[in-house]
Order: sequence, then structure tokens, then C-alpha cells
Amino acid sequence: MDWAILLIAAYLIGSIPTGLIFGKLIWKKDLRRYGSHNIGATNAWRILGKKAGILIFVLDFLKGQIGVLIGGCLFGTPCAMVLGGLFALLGHIFPIFLAFRGGKGVATALGVIAALMPQITLIVFAVWLVIVLLTRYVSLGSIIAAILTPILAAAFREPKEFFVFALAAAIVIIWRHKENISRLKAGRENKI
Repeated sequence: MDWAILLIAAYLIGSIPTGLIFGKLIWKKDLRRYGSHNIGATNAWRILGKKAGILIFVLDFLKGQIGVLIGGCLFGTPCAMVLGGLFALLGHIFPIFLAFRGGKGVATALGVIAALMPQITLIVFAVWLVIVLLTRYVSLGSIIAAILTPILAAAFREPKEFFVFALAAAIVIIWRHKENISRLKAGRENKI
């Protein structure tokens, strides 16, 4: 029963559409109708401004952290922490409240990784930031950061459960960016 509580609670927290809620409440805009039609931080930044983008990023990041925290509190094992984080990420990407059409998962995955592997998070975030500042492509920074995370998890000899999460999250994030990859190849990707 505790495992069901963990998975359901983490998924429901991940499913909270923070970009949609705060976009409508504060800025009176439904992010699904503008820009990339995504409810995540990047589209919020482009459509609603820097403050909105930062707010949505932080809230989505916290969803991943809370998922890990629930697993840690209920069981205290690496496996439970990873499952809590994974289900928060799945909730963000496939939210029950939005007919399973959510964000790309970058901020939420980063929240999970920050809770599991803080030193790797600093490196990954720094690489992401440098790529975004140099190229102005958030998607490119996100894809490279996703690829780098399991490599660093292996290099730092993190617990195997953390490596498996990093690898799974990288695959999901790259898959969620497939349209961005096509636009990058064609030179049509939006810059921030």
C-alpha cells in the first residue's frame, strides 16, 4: 500500500500544470494557445516574460524534488527516491489533469537529479547555461544536458538506481524534443 501511495502521490504532484495555472492566474494567458503551445518554463519565458519563466521553472523543478522527498520519507531507499522522482516526471510529461499532454520534463528531471545527485546537477546546469548563452537555443542545451547526465552518473559512480533514472530521463527528454531536433537540423528552431 505504501508503494501505491508513493507512486500515486508523486504522479499527482508532477501532474499539477504550474505553467497553465500561473499563466492564467497572474498573466491571464493560456500558454497552450501561444508560442510552442507548451506549458513549460521556456514557453512561459517567451510568452509571459522572464519572471514567469523563472517562476514556472522553479515550480516544475520543485515537483521533481518533492517526488524524491516522498520516496525518501516513506522508504528511505535509493529505489524509492528514484521511483518518486520518476513518477513526478511522468506526471509532468503526461498529466492526468491535461489529458496526458504536458511539458517536456527538463525542469522536473533537473529537480529529481538535484535531489539525487547534487554535484552532477551543478555540472549539468553549468553546461546547459553555457550552451544556452552561446547559442540561444534552450532545446539544444536541454538535449546536451540530458545526454551528459547519465555519463556523469557513471563517472561519479553514483548508485545504479540513480544512473538508471538518469539514462531513462535522458531518453525521455530527447524523445520529447524530437520536433526541436528536426527544427535545429533545418535551422528553424526558436531562440530565446
